[in-house]
Amino acid sequence: MIHIRSLMSALAPGILVCSAWAQADLGKPKKVDAPAVKSSSVKSKKVKRKAAKSHASGEERAGLPDLSQDKLRPRGVTPKIELAIQKGLRYLARTQNRDGSWRNSGGYGSYPVAMSALAGVALCMSGSTPTRGKYAPNIRRSVEFLLRQAMPNGLITAMNEESRPMYGHGFSTMYLAEIYGMEEDAKRQKKIHRILTRACKLIAKSQSYAGGWLYAPDDAGDEGSVTITEVQALRACRNAGIAVDPKVIAKAVKYIADSQNPDGGIRYTARGGGGSRPPITAAAVAVLYNAGKYDDPMAQKAMKYAQRTIPISGSGHHFYSHLYLSQALYQKGGKDWDTYYKKFAKYLLRQQRADGSWMGDGVGTTYGTAIALTILQLPYARLPIYQR
Repeated sequence: MIHIRSLMSALAPGILVCSAWAQADLGKPKKVDAPAVKSSSVKSKKVKRKAAKSHASGEERAGLPDLSQDKLRPRGVTPKIELAIQKGLRYLARTQNRDGSWRNSGGYGSYPVAMSALAGVALCMSGSTPTRGKYAPNIRRSVEFLLRQAMPNGLITAMNEESRPMYGHGFSTMYLAEIYGMEEDAKRQKKIHRILTRACKLIAKSQSYAGGWLYAPDDAGDEGSVTITEVQALRACRNAGIAVDPKVIAKAVKYIADSQNPDGGIRYTARGGGGSRPPITAAAVAVLYNAGKYDDPMAQKAMKYAQRTIPISGSGHHFYSHLYLSQALYQKGGKDWDTYYKKFAKYLLRQQRADGSWMGDGVGTTYGTAIALTILQLPYARLPIYQR
């Protein structure tokens, strides 16, 4: 866990001091009756409570969280960031569909499995679980929705709505792996275990000869962004105690290495040529760091390329790029992370809409809001997949 600092609200001014000598003459102290001391103490407590209440109401009027009761906040997280997070979480909660899903309405399709997994992760990062916390009902419904999408062959997809199901499969597998450790209902936990076991077997079976994955299980090809999604899913499952063949992960890491260009960036596919892709490079670094390869020369070159080519503000696959760059920098820690988080959080706060949402990469507001919340909540380190 990261270092936590306790932030206190302004101290109540003018604390009154009760003393047996308060009314005494300097030369000849007078005895003060006990009731008088008690009265002064009660008065002092009333003054403190009044001052604290006034301060709290002032914070509320300013639209900031109430900090009068020793609120704990991770390093780098400010009251304004907390407020943005809460607004975003409320947006996701109220836009969830009755069947437990989230769907996008952007130009890329609805992708209910992928969007439900991304939104569910963002809600879990707030500290809620399927059974506890403010967003427990939303998380529970999203889990039930995803479990219903699990097919007998292991693929998790809403087939009629997802033309590239391996994205949704990877995101939902990762999400369910995080949920598996939180689930308190033994029957549901057993069901999740069974579905995750099948999901991992499907990922292994779908791996290409080169070590990557493509958009559908039987595509027999590979490209960087899908590969990253499947590797993170396998890592999450392995962390949760689900059986994963280590050879599959090792082969995927080699695929990433084979995709690296001399400039340190990662290209679209290992077997083809082409220039480096900053978004895929950031995703590759996140996976390599998650695998503990902080000092690997390949990872270091890729990180330098990602930091050099991904600006704080930008267009294109901007949210996607920062979803993974933020993870990599958080895993790395230190000054680079502190500087990045401060700058990118400031950018995200400017981009947040009045309803609490973010539009991400033209994909939609579920996508954008889920990614923004994931990045902003990284310092809380509440999910194993995002912990150092």
